[in-house]
Amino acid sequence: MDKFNIDKGETKSFFIRGCVIIAVAVVFLFIGGMFMLGILSVVNKVSPKDLLKGYTQKEELEEFDNAINEVVEEITPSVVNIRVKVKQRDFFGDEYLAEGLGSGVIFTEDGYIITNNHVAGSAEKLLVTLYDGTEYPAELVGADKNTDVAVIKIETDNLKAASFTSIDNVKVGDLVIAVGSPFGLRQTVTMGVISAKGRDITLSPETLPMVNLIQTDAAINQGNSGGPLVNSAGQVIGINTLIFSPSGASAGIGFAIPSDTIVNIAEQIIKYGEARIPFIGVEMGENRTDIVGVYIENAMEGYPADEAGIKSGDIITEFDGAVVQTPFELFAQILRLNVGDIVELEVYRDGEYLTITLELVEVPITENVN
Repeated sequence: MDKFNIDKGETKSFFIRGCVIIAVAVVFLFIGGMFMLGILSVVNKVSPKDLLKGYTQKEELEEFDNAINEVVEEITPSVVNIRVKVKQRDFFGDEYLAEGLGSGVIFTEDGYIITNNHVAGSAEKLLVTLYDGTEYPAELVGADKNTDVAVIKIETDNLKAASFTSIDNVKVGDLVIAVGSPFGLRQTVTMGVISAKGRDITLSPETLPMVNLIQTDAAINQGNSGGPLVNSAGQVIGINTLIFSPSGASAGIGFAIPSDTIVNIAEQIIKYGEARIPFIGVEMGENRTDIVGVYIENAMEGYPADEAGIKSGDIITEFDGAVVQTPFELFAQILRLNVGDIVELEVYRDGEYLTITLELVEVPITENVN
């Protein structure tokens, strides 16, 4: 019995000594770590706290770089360079073919490509260069000067079509990347943020206003036109179309046509060979009432609004479920739809809200009425 008690005591003593040794080792390791941290802090001339923070920031930056690389790898195979030849006249009135350039984004695997009307709409010849350097002659399928959207076609397949998403899914301040061929430099990538949504610009009295544009500070230059503006998932949210700059070069203000308009117009062009802009037939005026919405001065006789019962003095507050406050917003919602679509409008009249249903028809002429 005594022997057993002695062995038990020795075992207990050995365990305690082991714990003490481990504890001492941990303390020395901690002290050594702090000592090394102090030395690194002195060498880098920063506090230990900032040094530790720096390692975290470095990891975050590496993750950010990797995320951007993934976006670029996702979208660049879907971006093309477009060289065009257009007819122009010299000082003496003689015609000649001038060269131009732009960008485009692959819409379908079998060769349909979206670009701007001002890039391809008047082209005599079109040459597309893919991501891998392969070149194809292209044909113009159709173009629309009102929305500045054009579709061209190359004869090949198994292309990488871009993924599109609605601008309803993005917010001001979101990261965006522009890809294109500024000054002919293919596959150029620039980065910025969405500076604003819903910008409206009237370029000419001969065309409808460009509505619901995306404003970005991502660098956009001549040659970027027709190239995609994408979100952090590599999805197209717009097609770059305009630059506001006194010098004609990038000044930090670029505009893109929203994806909702692009996809709808491109599908119309592919199906019909042209864009079919929907029309409800109203003349709009300044809203001087307390009701937020689009004031109707006149419903044009024989057109959908008139036939559905909309009257002068009505205020359209919602269109197809979307709140509208200005004529530009109303037109932007119309551009999302197609001729023949049935839509519901919420209209304020004489103290009450009415629900009116109408069918969209094709715009009869190009003028600033909807």
